[in-house]
Amino acid sequence: MAVTKEQKAKRLEEFTGGKTNTGDTGYQIAVLTDEINNLTEHLKDNKHDYHSKRGLYIMIGKRRSLLDYLKKTDVVRYREVIKKLNIRK
Repeated sequence: MAVTKEQKAKRLEEFTGGKTNTGDTGYQIAVLTDEINNLTEHLKDNKHDYHSKRGLYIMIGKRRSLLDYLKKTDVVRYREVIKKLNIRK
């Protein structure tokens, strides 16, 4: 259910270009998106897991904050991240 080290390494390569900068905003958004997707799948089967639902809402809020920061500082990169992760439809 959790995001594995291999998935995180793949995202690190994809969003930082091979650097080991795990504080990069694009990388953080990508990992949060993976965790949100996994938790969403979990909640489809376990509708009454309210504690996990609260965690999901917290993650969504954190991702929203990071996206707002990225949009404010680098609009071009913001659009790239949105497109790569397919967050907006």
